[in-house]
Amino acid sequence: MIKGLLGWIIPIAVGVLIALALKTYLVSFAKVDGSSMYPNLHNNERLVLLKNKPIKRLSVVVFDAHNVAPGAKAKTYYVKRVIALPGDKLVYTKTGKLYVNGKYVKQSFISKQQQKSGTLSNVSQNGFTLNSISKKWPRYKSQKIVKVPKGDYFVMGDNRAISYDSRYWGFVPKSKMAGVVYVPWGNHKAEVNKAS
Repeated sequence: MIKGLLGWIIPIAVGVLIALALKTYLVSFAKVDGSSMYPNLHNNERLVLLKNKPIKRLSVVVFDAHNVAPGAKAKTYYVKRVIALPGDKLVYTKTGKLYVNGKYVKQSFISKQQQKSGTLSNVSQNGFTLNSISKKWPRYKSQKIVKVPKGDYFVMGDNRAISYDSRYWGFVPKSKMAGVVYVPWGNHKAEVNKAS
């Protein structure tokens, strides 16, 4: 009887431990809340988070926004796209072109309208650099910021006209990153899984 009981309890316990280890260290799941990543991610869309995947420029990430974005409460997570990595210099022109470290970065994942008026409408019609935009950030007002600090990321939502992102409050520390988004399904997966 005990032998038979152990015969099915042990495999179940091992399965639960493996599932917990995967969720804790490798893979997690999330759901989009809102339209800040439209047209590439939609409200209520389910996402896979890869916790150990390296964060690259143009990776879509989920991060803990509490104590990063003003007004974000505890256990509030945002999904955004990484535009600049630690050490990067960023220039966004009034024509909607993105340059990182002096090199043009194609933003094929959003329309020309989103690249220009959507990105600049609430920030600066003349474009911006990290130095010009950081003067509006409460945490960085007194600093001259030329490049993304070590251990930090500059992120923006794909739906730039409504996204509350680094343009408004600054950088996301690596310690706040929950994972890189991976979408294994849907006709927009190439735009979400894109990273240079």
